[in-house]
Parts: sequence; structure tokens; C-alpha cells
Amino acid sequence: MVSMTELSKIHNSPESAARLKKRRAAEWRLKAYGILAIVLAGAALITLMWSVVSKASGAFTESYISLPVYLEADEIDPDNTGDPTIIGRANYGGLSKDALKAAFPFVKSRGDKREMYDIISGGAAFELRELAMTTPSVVGQTLDFRFLASDIADLYLKGSYGELIEQNAGGNLTVESSGKTAVVNSSAADFAFVMARLKEDLRGKAAFNRDQAALQENGRAVFVERGDLVEAAKREAERDRLIALAIELEARAAQDGGTEVLDKSSPSVLVRMGETWVKLTAVSATGGEGDVIGTLRNVKLATGDWQVYSQDLPEASRKVSDLQIVLIENLRSAGVVETVFNTRFFTAGDSREPELAGIWGAAVGSFWTMLVTILLAFPIGVMAAVYLEEFAKKNLMNTFIEVNINNLAAVPSIVYGLLGLAVFLGFFGVPRSAPLAGGIVLAVMTLPTIIIASRAAMAAVPPSIRDAALGIGASKLQTAFHHVLPLSMPGILTGTIIGMARALGETAPLIMIGMVAFIVDVPTGITDSATVLPVQIYRWSDFPERAFEARTSAAILVLLVFLVLMNGLAVFLRKRFERRW
Repeated sequence: MVSMTELSKIHNSPESAARLKKRRAAEWRLKAYGILAIVLAGAALITLMWSVVSKASGAFTESYISLPVYLEADEIDPDNTGDPTIIGRANYGGLSKDALKAAFPFVKSRGDKREMYDIISGGAAFELRELAMTTPSVVGQTLDFRFLASDIADLYLKGSYGELIEQNAGGNLTVESSGKTAVVNSSAADFAFVMARLKEDLRGKAAFNRDQAALQENGRAVFVERGDLVEAAKREAERDRLIALAIELEARAAQDGGTEVLDKSSPSVLVRMGETWVKLTAVSATGGEGDVIGTLRNVKLATGDWQVYSQDLPEASRKVSDLQIVLIENLRSAGVVETVFNTRFFTAGDSREPELAGIWGAAVGSFWTMLVTILLAFPIGVMAAVYLEEFAKKNLMNTFIEVNINNLAAVPSIVYGLLGLAVFLGFFGVPRSAPLAGGIVLAVMTLPTIIIASRAAMAAVPPSIRDAALGIGASKLQTAFHHVLPLSMPGILTGTIIGMARALGETAPLIMIGMVAFIVDVPTGITDSATVLPVQIYRWSDFPERAFEARTSAAILVLLVFLVLMNGLAVFLRKRFERRW
């Protein structure tokens, strides 16, 4: 035997201390890895939520433009009947355009009028019609109506297309106007900052052209190696053209003073004189010339009576034109533009117009679909679990069923969509794009999860409960339904809610059965055409309009709220009714 002295020497030896140090270092590294993993996961979650929330913020507000509109009785209700049917037949789109034309009488050309009309939503005319139909007393009156701003006007007001940068003018401005064009000159170098921005823009374009020339040179070298001299010559000519253009742009950027010509690919420069603007097409350090927007005469303006603005984002790179910017800024200066909370997003159905689109139709479609899902999946899943756990014998057939249930829980969801398309729609004739079809498909997909969770909950009930029930004369059926099932219900509900939360977020199987269709109306039953929130998010993410980007993120937030609530309910039920045996 080893004596205590020898044992003490072993434990206090340098080798033992080294082993202990090594073991503690390994434990420290393991803890550090765990903390690092948690930090990285938390950072990823915060980054994801910040990205979604920051993009979604624009969807929770909407802009309105208040303009006086005259509801002429002779056009709307000439016989003064007050009949909503007759009132609804009037041309309210024309009345909306008339209100804009009265606000901006200087807009004359057809193209400019088209741009002017685009600053209010196409749905504003329908809202004006609804007001006249529900309140016939307004017919024959002039009222200040709140026109919903279009998506491009709303995005501009929120700063999504950049902002006008104002330069404080220090000199007096001389304006010589010929009606449609004007020449402006300042007594000071008030446009020098604009010239500096233009020079920087020229240097950026020159660098871009040189990069493109380098790519053309790479292509030329490749075609020379292949022996395709014709294509190589084309690449060489394009390379030389880009280099020559870059040299020209660099020379213009290096030149002191001079005049720069502005086009749609250049930053916009606007001179404001009250409600009249001049969009410069050529600019120097002390002035320039351009197109008049408004009514202008030969004038001399003192410092403070005029301003110069630049918009760094070129007109060719944004949906809102310079004319629309001028009109919107005039409206904002007049105090008739307001931004309010967007209740429409939560109360309206889908629309091709971003400013009119809402999630209510998809939310109701999700409700009907989830209702069908739980009414089918919950009783069938629980009954199957009761049979397999309490009554089924351990034979080859039942083992085969159990293995397949476990395997079905891992089958990709799109497979269930193919099953629904071939069987429920193709064979049984269930209505396409209806909550009934979607609910059946999701019920089949959710069944394995509910069965597995229910069996696990019933298996956790102690055998003594069953023995006690059988001992006092209860049948096996009574034992299962009067004792085992009630005691395992918290676990069953938890598994069911988690399965329903998964079904709520599914998209692929519903796309396969046609629930990706464009549905404007809010469904009123399980057989009406409908869509669901995940599919709505998928469709909006594919739309080209920029305003749908914010609505997509906002719909994602709404869906996340539902999922968090459902998982929170599962946690609450488990904590509230959980029993420790």
C-alpha cells in the first residue's frame, strides 16, 4: 500500500501540478468557447433584428398631401338625388388631377403633368369617391382633402432618395429669364461647393471607366490567347475608348473654374427663389443657366431671398424626378404635407401599389389556415399517440409505423406541398389557393411533430398512475383517457403549439397548392381564395418597387411577433402545468 506521505508527494509533485494546470486550462478554454459561441449567436441575432427593424421603420408611417378639391355637383350628382350609386359614377381621378393642376398652374406639358400626377397615390381617387358616397352633403363644396402620397413621394419625404443639401448663399443674385430658361449669376462664389461636388463626381466616373478599361484589357488578352483576333480588336477599341473618356473626365476635374454641363447622370443643382425654382443644366462657381420651374421674371435678389441646393444622387438613379422634388418641397413649405402612423398597413389587403398594400388579408388567411390545421392535426395526432403509446403491441408492424412517423418529421416541407397538389387538389378536388387546402397540407406536415411530442408526454407519466387506476377497477381505456391523457396534456399542448408555430412560418408547401396568387379581398371562410403571411412576405420581396422592401421587413416583424407569442405560450403552459414526479 501507498503511505500517506508517498501519496502526498505524488499529489504535490511537479508532474501533478502540471497536469492540474493543464486540466484547468482545458476547462477555461471550454468555458471561453461557450461564452464566445453565445456572444456570436447574440451578435448575429442583434444584427438580424437591427436589419429587419431598420428597414421596417419606413412601413409604419405614411404621408398625406392636403389639397382643396371642388366636388362639382353638376358632374357628381346633377339631379341632387343623394344616391350613392349615382355619386360613385363620377370621375374622381379627374377631380384629383384638377386639384393638382390648381396647385401648380405652371406645369403645362403633358410629360410634366404626368410626373405631377404621380406624387399622389392612384388609390386617393377611390378614397375621395368613398367620402362622397358616404357623405353626400360634401357634393357641391370645396374641401381640403388628404390625398395619400404615392410611394415615390413617400420615399422621398422619408429620405430614401437622398436629401437636398442647402448652401447658404452669401451674395446677391441676378436672374435673367426668357420664360422657360434663366441665367443666374451671384456676386459671390456661392456655387463653388457645387463645383467641388461635380469635380469629385467626375473623378469617380473616371476611376470607374479605368476599371472597365482594365476588364476590357483582360478580355483582349484572353481572346488573343484563343486566337480570336476579331473579338480581341473589339475589346481593344472599347478599352481605348474608355481610357480616352477617363482622361477627358480627369482633365475636366483638374481644371480650375470653367463651366460644367449637367445631365441626368450628374448631381442635380437647384436654385430656389420662393416657390419658383431653376434647375441648372450648366453651372460655374458664380452661377449658371437652366430650366425654370414656376413663373419667373428678370429680378435681383438679396442675400437670404434665394437658396441653392444640390442632390448628390443623380436623377437617372432615382425614381423621383427633379420636377417632383420641387413640387413636393413647395407643398412641404406650404405646410400641407403630413406623416402619420400607417394604420392602413394593418387593416388593408394586398395591392400592387406599395402605399395601399397591407397585411390584413394575409393575416386573416393565416388564421383560417391555422384553424383548419389545428382542427385536423390535434385530434388525429393525439389519438394516434394514445393508441401507439397505450394500446399498440410491440410487433413488427407497429415498429414500422413508429419509424416512419419519426422519419416523416424530417421530410422537407415542399414534399408535403407536392402531396397536397397531387392528392388533395388533383384527386379530391379541394379548392385551389384556399385555406382548406393549405390547412390540410399543413396538418399532414404537423402530425408527426404532434404525435412524437404527445407520446413523449404520455411516456413521462409514471407507471404507478396506470397501476393505481387499474387497481381500483378502471379499464385500460378509462386509464388512458381519465388519467394518463389529462396528466400529459401540458406536454401535448407544448408540442402542438411548437408544431403550429412551424406551420405558421411555412411557405414552400403553400406555394405548391396555389396560395401564392395575388389576392386583394379579405377571405371570409376556409373555401375563399387566400394567401398567408409567409407567402405574402415572399411575394413582396420579389416586387421591383422599392417601397415594398420596407413592407416586407414590417411583415416579417409581424410574423416574428406571432411566432414569439406562440412559443411564449408553449413555455408558459409547460411552466404552469408541469408536474415533477
